[in-house]
Amino acid sequence: MLWQSFDHPTDTLLPGMKIWRSYKTDDGNRLVSWKSLEDPSPGTFSYSGETKLFPQSFIWNGSHPVWRSQVWTGYTISTSQYYQLNTSIVVYLACVDTVDKISMVFTVSDGALPMRIVMGYSGRLELRVWNNRVSSEWAMLGMSRPDYDCSRYGYCGLSGYCDYTDATPTCKCLDGFQPVDKEEWSNARFSQGCQRKEPLRCSDGFLALPDMKVPDNFVRIGRKTFKECAAECSGNCSCVAYAYASLNGSTSNGDATRCLLWIGDHQLVDTQKMMAVHPYSTAGAESQETLYLRVAGMSGKRTKRNTLKVALQILAGAVVLTSILLIWVCKFRAGRKTNTENHKKLMHGGFTTSDELGEEKTTNDFELPFLKFQDILVTTNNFSSTSMIGQGGFGKVYKGALEGGQEVAIKRLSRDSDQGIQEFRNEVVLIAKLQHRNLVRLLGCCVEGDEKLLIYEYLPNKSLDAIIFNRARNAPLDWPIRFKIIKGVARGLLYLHNDSRLTIVHRDLKASNVLLDAEMRPKIADFGMARIFGDNQENANTKRVVGTYGYMAPEYAMEGIFSAKSDVYSFGVLLLEVVSGIKISSVDRVPGYPNLIVYAWNLWKEGKAKDLVDKCIVENCLLDEASLCIHMGLLCVQENPDDRPLTSSVVFNLENRSTTLPTPNHPAYFVQRNSDMEQMREDIVNSKNTMSLTVMEGR
Repeated sequence: MLWQSFDHPTDTLLPGMKIWRSYKTDDGNRLVSWKSLEDPSPGTFSYSGETKLFPQSFIWNGSHPVWRSQVWTGYTISTSQYYQLNTSIVVYLACVDTVDKISMVFTVSDGALPMRIVMGYSGRLELRVWNNRVSSEWAMLGMSRPDYDCSRYGYCGLSGYCDYTDATPTCKCLDGFQPVDKEEWSNARFSQGCQRKEPLRCSDGFLALPDMKVPDNFVRIGRKTFKECAAECSGNCSCVAYAYASLNGSTSNGDATRCLLWIGDHQLVDTQKMMAVHPYSTAGAESQETLYLRVAGMSGKRTKRNTLKVALQILAGAVVLTSILLIWVCKFRAGRKTNTENHKKLMHGGFTTSDELGEEKTTNDFELPFLKFQDILVTTNNFSSTSMIGQGGFGKVYKGALEGGQEVAIKRLSRDSDQGIQEFRNEVVLIAKLQHRNLVRLLGCCVEGDEKLLIYEYLPNKSLDAIIFNRARNAPLDWPIRFKIIKGVARGLLYLHNDSRLTIVHRDLKASNVLLDAEMRPKIADFGMARIFGDNQENANTKRVVGTYGYMAPEYAMEGIFSAKSDVYSFGVLLLEVVSGIKISSVDRVPGYPNLIVYAWNLWKEGKAKDLVDKCIVENCLLDEASLCIHMGLLCVQENPDDRPLTSSVVFNLENRSTTLPTPNHPAYFVQRNSDMEQMREDIVNSKNTMSLTVMEGR
């Protein structure tokens, strides 16, 4: 044999092909990206294995690392399971370690569709499958590296880590560390990393951090037991962390131990906190390990004197706190009595849990500050027009400030508001339990007489519709901000549908219910019409259809059937609006078409989807990203709910800027299908100021 293609991959790895690296000469092969989608000449990105310290693999941009795998823990085969077109596909990754080299080879289960791993020209390593049943093209299948921004090499800075246990992976500081620049960190700029809260001492002990992808820049010490590895680090004052793995005899050199040490905080780079079981892995255990981190104050050698000293300090503190508490209780008992009665009234008296909310017992752990109506009158100047910052179908919104100066937005429900007792309780109970950076925070509420008020965090850039549809604005939102908003709303929706402890269907997602903070970070608001779903519940039916005409999915508007896919439809409409700057109801902006969806669909069919991009940003827009958003929007507004993507798939494809998506079917939009259509329009009670509910009876 003189030459074979499997030994010389270009950008593609097929089942049976190997990526290998020599221990002796450091030679090996690698995947090299194309220069662009149309140019197959070698690009700047590559993927290869490395053996200098210990086997791990990298994606490189030239000589700079873009992404790094976990350090090999000795596994010989790992398996991952995927589903494509109702078919289960198992992918096997085998590691073969010999005296001369280590190699990795991937294979697939019998009967699987054609598959390949591709080093993409955009810098992502992708697993693709041939979709010959629908679109006859390569579709991405579940795996992309890097998959999130914070999984990029060193993205979280020194001593920072990417936390995959959050709804959306984000950067955090390792235990015992804090951001170098807290303001930069709060603005999602993590490059400066973290620093110790307290300096280390040689006597400080170690904290076990399970399920970690350990940092880069380690030193390997051979032939050590776990205790010897721990002693090696604890005996070196400069050693800040260690990790140990038993390789189960899988190495050829006879050393089945792997002790890694990190010398100095400056070496703690590119760390991740993984989920206990990888979402696509049936093995899971090989993906993470325990990192033992030296933390200031964790000595473990407490003398009796120290214990007595600590006990006395605790006792003294308890006496002081008890005294303060008694004084506070006596002083504010009357006020608290009123608030407690309002609390009980809100949660029980007249607010019984209906079938709209399910049987969720939300009162046991419900905690939310109740404000006095008199204090709200003061902070809003008696609800003066100068304090008003917004108005909708449910009432008006005012700007105020709490004690301490925190600015808040106060939503005052009008007495004749369509939002009644149940909707108010619904919003209070639900949003008080939800915590996500892309959901608005509820800070408190007030119930006195006929007055019902909600106190939210103040978001200075108001709602998305106030900016995106303002044709007279001097500074339109540029494309990077629009794309950031789109992804943020998708992540918030994913949290509601999948990652919160309650499964929530919003039912009224629209541009006016997306608020923007000072950094233009989007936050989903207005949960008055939201519904809780059971663990195994896929959809529900109601006789009372609520939402805004144009954003409502057809199965919901016509039949009262709603699900997470109803929210996906609304998100698809919102996505098309953000790309185009055209409101769904703005017929004058799409001459010759009944609405924006029909207009977008026809442009897409004619291959002119890029003509949909807002004219005021088209020159500086990344058209590939805009085309992805248009394509995804059309997938979301398909008529059959089963054809619409899952929220997790929406987030995944937007975050990874997927270039392979299925072809959308005919979208769902309201056309005049029969004589009942005009009658249906007469049945619709339009929402006030187009800001609140559209109510009609489900047919």
